[in-house]
Amino acid sequence: MHVAARVHPKARQWVQGRKGLMHQLATQLGPLVQGRPVAWFHAASLGEFEQGRPVIEAFRRQYPHYFIFVTFFSPSGYEVRKNYAQADYVSYLPIDTPAHARQLVGLLKPRIAFFIKYEFWYYYLRELRAQGTAILSFSAIFRPGQLFFKSYGGFYRGLLRYFDQILVQNAESEALLRGIGIAQVTQAGDTRFDRVKQIAEAARDLPEIAAFVGENPCLVVGSAWEADRAVLAPALNSLPALRAVIAPHEIKEPDLQRWEQTLDGAVLRYSVYKAAGFDSSAFAAARYLLVDNIGMLSSLYRYGQIAYIGGAFGSGLHNILEAATFGLPVLFGNKRYQKFQEAVDLIGQGGAWALEDTLAVEQKLRELLDAPPAREAAGAVCRAYVHDHTGATEAVMQRVKAYLEK
Repeated sequence: MHVAARVHPKARQWVQGRKGLMHQLATQLGPLVQGRPVAWFHAASLGEFEQGRPVIEAFRRQYPHYFIFVTFFSPSGYEVRKNYAQADYVSYLPIDTPAHARQLVGLLKPRIAFFIKYEFWYYYLRELRAQGTAILSFSAIFRPGQLFFKSYGGFYRGLLRYFDQILVQNAESEALLRGIGIAQVTQAGDTRFDRVKQIAEAARDLPEIAAFVGENPCLVVGSAWEADRAVLAPALNSLPALRAVIAPHEIKEPDLQRWEQTLDGAVLRYSVYKAAGFDSSAFAAARYLLVDNIGMLSSLYRYGQIAYIGGAFGSGLHNILEAATFGLPVLFGNKRYQKFQEAVDLIGQGGAWALEDTLAVEQKLRELLDAPPAREAAGAVCRAYVHDHTGATEAVMQRVKAYLEK
């Protein structure tokens, strides 16, 4: 990481964020805890944090006297949520060493510790077990190819035995764990569904977006990468009746310019639209709204009829549930979506499509635009799917109650 930090900004943040970290924690945590019981939540990054957020907030409501300590492995989580109001203290996770584990766990003496979805740190788990902390993993998911299930994976299987309870997303994960002798496992579901329900309920009214869309059919594009742009832009150019609100994954100037250069018709940046006082009449000819900020996407879906979610042509599909909960049919690339169970499920149920190229995207958009009843039926499938999978947070909190109130 120190070598990578010379050239990679995120690695540099990772290193700099840990400079003097243990000294800072040692001097600050004792007075802050002040004898209160401690609950520790750990997330690898921002996605895992958002997945665990319904549990953190349910825990805060049910156990308001607890000190809530939140840690992140990645800068992309810490830098965005370091001021999260529902936590009493947010920190990077110190590197997993025997000394760090002894010192941090000794400072906190947590009654309960949560690891969200992933993250299995040997020295921290060992020290938490030695301190008598209840250790839970929730929204966990396991696949046959992981090290836990290899003939040479004994060390990794040993990590799982430190947990008092592993609450998994699906039956396959439960069966895999039981197959290697892990008995403390419960199928509880995925708290992401509870989170997207929260997001939908708290979605902001954005009259400027409604004014831009008007009576036109609208595609909302979420977290689109360069590979998505290359496929999507020509398809949009062939559909002049369709408006699009586009939220690129990267909002650096070169990325925004590439969108502007490859889209036919007028492209309006949100920042320009805002500076003009959201005067939609001044931009009546604009077909595309390019969202050049972070934080609006989850509220944009309510103004669309179809969603395209990026990432599947690259490192992996981004969150499709935020669009699905608003009842939008969902399109995405056909390369790297298979490990996302919701994508597989919604394809099977007729609410989503994995598409290979520009022609396929254009054809599917035309089909959905030309057949409103079919489009609405597909959207209803998506909305029902999210609704039917909520409730994991309550399942986790039932386990928490069993450990803290016994």
